[in-house]
Amino acid sequence: FLTGLFLAMHYTSDIETAFSSVVHICRDVNYGWLIRNMHANGASFFFICLYMHIARGLYYGSYLFVETWNIGVVLFLLVMMTSFVGYVLPWGQMS
Repeated sequence: FLTGLFLAMHYTSDIETAFSSVVHICRDVNYGWLIRNMHANGASFFFICLYMHIARGLYYGSYLFVETWNIGVVLFLLVMMTSFVGYVLPWGQMS
């Protein structure tokens, strides 16, 4: 969360300058390359934890608690949509 906030302070979503702002973060911001890598690896670790949590629920039969399971599915879909907006769409602007 914190690394995303630091990255957002330097990122511009304009179609002309999006890629340049990522280059700026990596080259000109103090430890920008480290913040970007920590953000990417932290997000990957977060999703690995989510998948392990879902697998644990499947293994122990928690899906039988339908209301609780459905709330978890909705939360998981919201997280996936948020990550799509924060990752895929900016890279679409830069391509």
